Amino acid sequence: MDQAQINVLSIKNIEVIYDHVILVLKGVSLEVPEGSIVALLGANGAGKTTTIKSVSNLLGTERGEVTKGSIEFMGERVENLLPSDLVHRGVVQVMEGRHCFEHLTVEENLLTGAYIRKDGRQKINDDLEKVYSYFPRLKERRKSQAGYTSGGEQQMIAVGRALMARPKVILLDEPSMGLAPQLVEEIFEIVKQLNETEKVTFLLAEQNTFVALRYASYGYILENGRVVMDGEAKSLAENEDVKEFYLGLSGGDKKNFRNVKSYRRRKRWLA
Repeated sequence: MDQAQINVLSIKNIEVIYDHVILVLKGVSLEVPEGSIVALLGANGAGKTTTIKSVSNLLGTERGEVTKGSIEFMGERVENLLPSDLVHRGVVQVMEGRHCFEHLTVEENLLTGAYIRKDGRQKINDDLEKVYSYFPRLKERRKSQAGYTSGGEQQMIAVGRALMARPKVILLDEPSMGLAPQLVEEIFEIVKQLNETEKVTFLLAEQNTFVALRYASYGYILENGRVVMDGEAKSLAENEDVKEFYLGLSGGDKKNFRNVKSYRRRKRWLA
């Protein structure tokens, strides 16, 4: 990555263990430059969500902990902070599965994202209107109970709620999960707009490699808790191995990297 860019997030050789015995991440390192969209890619169970939760410090809710390595936000170590401390600093996670407050209205859900703010009702209202400008469908449904909205609308609520906290970084976990292809494109287009217009940095975990690499600037591929490849998004999308294993363009069955002879011969992957 461009060394001239400031890394808002820097994960250095972290290990994560669940229940004191299950090793899930094995020396994961990655960098997220300011103003970028960085994709964390890989199959289900590769370690993407665990990496995201390591940054947001939500591992404790699942009996997990970072046992080695470090996590830095704006040059300061943050792995021992409370999740609320990170939100105050500008790191907000949009969790997999959306997790709206179903009994609240769409607008009430959005306003919960501003609970930490102390800058007055007018600025919060201004930001609410800004969220509605990105998600006009939510404005139409602002008085509807969130539990009665569609999956795509709930994903919009989750992203809009994160925006209400005025984040520097949004950790976006599996935004395409359960959504129709057209809605996936719509969500990613809004992510791109937020990145370009609002200067929000994104670290997104995504199984849909094809879509993620079209919108990200850089990508990391995880397998079995390790980073096995990283590079500029365009380069990864054009890589023959990535095409075969993750984009399904080889015509064969999807295989594990470590079962392929060329894996070690090419020496392009981590041991």
